[in-house]
Amino acid sequence: MSDHHLTRRGILGSGIALTALQKTAVYAGPSSETAPSSAPGAVEKVDVRLTVNGIGHQLKLDPRTTLLDALREHLDLTGTKKGCDHGQCGACTVLMDGERRNACLNLALACDDREITTIEGLGTAEQLHPVQAAFIKHDGFQCGYCTPGQICSTVGMLNEIERGIPSAASADLRTAIELTESEVRERMSGNICRCAAYPNIAAAILEAAGKTSG
Repeated sequence: MSDHHLTRRGILGSGIALTALQKTAVYAGPSSETAPSSAPGAVEKVDVRLTVNGIGHQLKLDPRTTLLDALREHLDLTGTKKGCDHGQCGACTVLMDGERRNACLNLALACDDREITTIEGLGTAEQLHPVQAAFIKHDGFQCGYCTPGQICSTVGMLNEIERGIPSAASADLRTAIELTESEVRERMSGNICRCAAYPNIAAAILEAAGKTSG
């Protein structure tokens, strides 16, 4: 019998080796001399100026970058949390010109030269913001993930009360708004706490506003 006869195992082995060689050729890719300088359809970055916690930042961003991603990925301000990324949970709430905003729903480009305040800009370890101090006193958090957004939203909400902006729970639009627990719950309904610390959060907000819960 010849030493070069074909066997099933030999044929399979040759096929595997040939396939490996073909894949190597396919995935070798173009050389650096012929590769295009940028991928087709690449988006050109734009200059964006953000003023965050009183500090100006000049960034070069993809125009589709949200304020949330700019804060977290480019400015390392990770106190602002990414939750649903659809504007439904409130974890990413920040203050923009003193008003509360969902950072995930705002493009960074649209926030050019706006005054943005994140949880890092509200207080310090040595001197907490009154809302931060009240949340600690009343244990208004468990896991703490939603807490930065809850606190920023509270500060914005109390500003709304001072300006006389009513809510669906406001009983009489002809008189000054009384900050009751039902008023707090209505105004904070856009901030979800998956640990369900709502009673403690409401108590903290009422104290921060100069009231007590009982």
